Amino acid sequence: MKEVNTFQSIKYDRDKDCLEIIDQTKLPFHKVVVSLNSIDDICNAIISMQVRGAPLIGLTAAYGFYFSFRENSTWDAFESVSNRLIQTRPTAVNIRWVIEKARDRLKNVNTGSLKAEALLLANELVVEDAQICKMIGHFGAKELQRLWDIKCKRAIEKGQPRPIALNVLTHCNAGMLAASSWGTALSPIYQATESIPIHVWVDETRPRNQGASLTCWELMQHGIDHTLVVDNAGGHLMQEGLVDCCIVGSDRATARGDIFNKIGTYLKALAARDNQIPFYAAVPMSTIDFNITDNYQEITIEERTGEEVRTISGVDSQGVVRFISIAPPGVKVSNFSFDVTPARLVTAIFTEKGIVEPNVREISSLMNN
Repeated sequence: MKEVNTFQSIKYDRDKDCLEIIDQTKLPFHKVVVSLNSIDDICNAIISMQVRGAPLIGLTAAYGFYFSFRENSTWDAFESVSNRLIQTRPTAVNIRWVIEKARDRLKNVNTGSLKAEALLLANELVVEDAQICKMIGHFGAKELQRLWDIKCKRAIEKGQPRPIALNVLTHCNAGMLAASSWGTALSPIYQATESIPIHVWVDETRPRNQGASLTCWELMQHGIDHTLVVDNAGGHLMQEGLVDCCIVGSDRATARGDIFNKIGTYLKALAARDNQIPFYAAVPMSTIDFNITDNYQEITIEERTGEEVRTISGVDSQGVVRFISIAPPGVKVSNFSFDVTPARLVTAIFTEKGIVEPNVREISSLMNN
């Protein structure tokens, strides 16, 4: 089986006094490291999706406080920056989580130490996130091992050959590119491949194609068997018995287990339920909104520019990345970034503290664990 070597998508460079990120808008054709040096850079990187994925968005936002205090070491700067950061990606709860973390840590710090303490906090959160994602993968891999054992046992009982692999379908990208390291939805896959054979069905994930451009790129780096499919193929694959389980990440989850994730996730969950296929969400506690138990309609669903749907990018025969139109000029576009998968369609949630069922009692118990 495979041994996975992780990489970091975010790193503070002490010598240059800047934050270095992998520009995800350039993948998979070019791996470009970009330096962020100001709160403007931070906000632009989040809005443009040079960084994306709930954990990574939160970590990037944390450095925004450091850059802001570097220019203006007053508490007024904190409130101003908080408001700016929240507006960059309104659905993702990790930014709000980071803001509250920073508020608790910095509110009693004297102004002369705000900059240094903010940097210390951001660096600590990066290290903590790597461990959190590793633990999500640890618990999730155990569940994948259980599914594999069941699949092998059923094959033996039917007199069939040993299965080739456990087939996992994933949507969007929730791997190392979406966190400081390991990722969320891909972390169980990475860790399970050390003991069992896994094949991943990768949804292309329109309109920005994060599955095609990011998840496939990641899996290729680690030699993990995978196949790219169009977004609407998932239901067919399930009907044909070619999917053993689904694992997705989450940009926000409610205290009862409703999952806000990339648009199209809900349809995968419906298909999985109809075909009796386990549907899992990999969610760090920082992504759970413990304040919302039922009325998730109050949460703003981000709607992005129509150009993401009207155009598509790719490399031409000369190796140049170009954007081309795929729809009539001026056509009206609706481009919601996320949908909500109700808790009733979620089999279980992988967290850094263990696997829980999607209900208020179990999820609330995480706070006391």
